[in-house]
Amino acid sequence: MSAALNKRPFDAGRAAYLTLNGLLLAFLLAPIAIVIVFVAACVLLLSIAIGGACSLALARGNLPGRDFLTAFFMSPLMLPAILTGLALFQSYLLAGIGRPVWGLIMAHTLIAVPYVLRTTLAVLHNFDHRIEEAAAVLGASPVRVFFEVTLPLIRPGVFAGGVFAFIVSFDQFPVSLFLVVPKGETLPVVLFNYMKFDLDGAIAAASMVSILLALSVVLALERLIGLKAYVKL
Repeated sequence: MSAALNKRPFDAGRAAYLTLNGLLLAFLLAPIAIVIVFVAACVLLLSIAIGGACSLALARGNLPGRDFLTAFFMSPLMLPAILTGLALFQSYLLAGIGRPVWGLIMAHTLIAVPYVLRTTLAVLHNFDHRIEEAAAVLGASPVRVFFEVTLPLIRPGVFAGGVFAFIVSFDQFPVSLFLVVPKGETLPVVLFNYMKFDLDGAIAAASMVSILLALSVVLALERLIGLKAYVKL
C-alpha cells in the first residue's frame, strides 16, 4: 500500500515537454550531423579505395622493403592523433593551403586507411590463389578475375575496415580540432566548444544523434553485405 502511495503519477505534460525539446534539439543539430556524415562518407570511399589498392600491392607485388612500407602505412595508428593533427596543420600553413574542407577529408583519410589496410591484409594472408588461376585458365581476363573472383573474396576485409574508417572519421576530434574553420566545424568540435560555455540537454541530444547515425551505418552494412563474415577476421 505504501509503495503504491509513494509512486509518482505519470506526468503527460512533462513527458510531452521533454519529447518536444528533444525533437527540437535534434532538428537544430541535424545540419551539423549531415555535414560530418558527408565528410565521413568521403573518407569511407577514399580509405576503401586507397587501403584496398595498397593491401593488394603489398600482398601481391613482391615490392622491395614490403615490411617497411607496411609499417609506414600503419604508422598513423602508432602516433597520437593530436600530434598528427598539429603536424598536418603546420604543413598546410607552410604550403599556403590553409584549412579547406578537402584538407580535412584527406587528414581523416590518412587516419582511416590503416584500418582498411590491416583487415584486407588479414584476408589476403589466407587467400587461395588457385581460385584466381582457375578463372584465368578458363579464359577470364585479369580485369574480370579481379571483379568476379578477387574482390568478392576480399570484400569482408575491405568493408570491415571501411566500417572502422567511417566510425573513426565520424568521431575524430584531435585532428579535426586543428583543421576545421569557423562555421565548418565537425560535430565533436562543436560539442567541445559548446561544453566550454554551457552544459544542457543539447549535449545529450547530439550524443544520441551520433550514436544513432553510427548504428544506422552498421545496420545498413549488415543489411547490404552482411557482417557475420567479418567475425573470422
